[in-house]
Amino acid sequence: MGIRAGIVGITNIGKTTIFNALTSSEAESTSYSFSTIKPNNAVVDVPDNRVDEIFANVVSNKKVYNHLEIMDIAGLVSGASKGEGLGNKFLSDIKLVDAILHVVRCFDDENVVHVDKTVNPERDIENVETELIVKDLETIENRINKNEKLIRARDRHALDMQPLYEKLQAKMSELEHPRSLELTEQEINSLSDLNLLTLKPVIFVCNISEEELMTGEDSEYTKAVKEYAGKTECGAVKICGRIEAELSLLEPEEKAEFLKDYGLTEPGLNLLIRETYELLGLSTFLTEGEIEVKAWNIRKGMTAPQAAGVIHTDFEKKFIKAEVISYKDFVECNFDRSVAKSKGKARLEGKEYIVQDGDVIVFRFGK
Repeated sequence: MGIRAGIVGITNIGKTTIFNALTSSEAESTSYSFSTIKPNNAVVDVPDNRVDEIFANVVSNKKVYNHLEIMDIAGLVSGASKGEGLGNKFLSDIKLVDAILHVVRCFDDENVVHVDKTVNPERDIENVETELIVKDLETIENRINKNEKLIRARDRHALDMQPLYEKLQAKMSELEHPRSLELTEQEINSLSDLNLLTLKPVIFVCNISEEELMTGEDSEYTKAVKEYAGKTECGAVKICGRIEAELSLLEPEEKAEFLKDYGLTEPGLNLLIRETYELLGLSTFLTEGEIEVKAWNIRKGMTAPQAAGVIHTDFEKKFIKAEVISYKDFVECNFDRSVAKSKGKARLEGKEYIVQDGDVIVFRFGK
C-alpha cells in the first residue's frame, strides 16, 4: 500500500532541510526563495523497533520496513492560485499526495530571509490555506457547471450531489476553509473524485530553533501553531530541521551520542512519521520467516482477508485462516511460534477478524 506525504509551506521556511532529514539526502537548500523548483521525491523506511527485534531473534535473510514516499514541493507565495511564483506547479503537485506535512517557521534567524519580512506562523499558515481554498473553489465551480448540464439530462447522481457542491462553493467563496462545515464521512467520500486540496489530512510541522530544542519549552511561535492546530483538529509536531538533518547523516553510534547530548531518546522525525501514520488511519502487521521479516501497511479496521490481500490479491480470494500472535506475546514467547502455540498465545482467526497493530501473522490459503 503506497503512501505519499507532501512537504508544503511558504517559500524559505526549511521545507527542504526537513526533507533532507527525513530522507538522509542532500537536496539543495538555500536562504533564498524557490530553491525547490521541481519536487524532490524519496522513499524512506518507516522506523519500527518491532521489525528490528524480530529480525535479531529469528533466522531470516533480511528485514523489510514499511515505506513512506516523501515529496518536497515548491514553496508557495500569495497569489499562487492565480499563477504567482511557482503556484500552479505547487498546487498540482499537492494533488498527488495522501497527507500534507505543512512546515511552519517557528524560529528567528536574521541570516534566513522571510518572504514577508517577519516571522508570523498563523499568517503563514493562513496564506497557504487561502491558496488551497481558492484552487478548490475553482474545482468546485467547474464541477457545478458540469453538473448543471447533467441535471438537465435528469442524472440522478448529479441531482443528489448539487446541494453539497453548492454548500462548498458558498463557504469557499468567503475564503473560509471547508473544515468548518463539519462534513460527514459519507460526504467526504462522495467528493473523493475531486481530490480537493483542503480535504487532505494535515500535520503542522513546527520548524523550531536549536535553543527551543534544548530547553524543551514551546516558543510563542510554536504555541501559536499548536493553538491553530487544536482549533482546526489537525496534528502538530515540532522538530529542529537543521539538527535533524545533521543527525540523519550520522552513523548509529554517533547518532546515539548526538541524541544523548540533546536529551532526546529518538529523532523527532520518527515522531513525525508515526503521526503521519496515525493521521492517515494506518496500522501495521508483521510477517516473519526464513526469507524475510517484513512490516505491512494496512488501513485500520481491515479484516484478515483484506490484510492478506495487501501481500497478494490472490491471498484474499483464497484465504482460509490467519494464525495470529500479538507482538507482545511473541516477545514473551522468545520470538518462537511453537512456544506461542504451546502456551495458547497463537490464535486461529477467520474472515471476520480485524487485524490489530503489531499482529504477527501467518496466513493459510486454499488452492
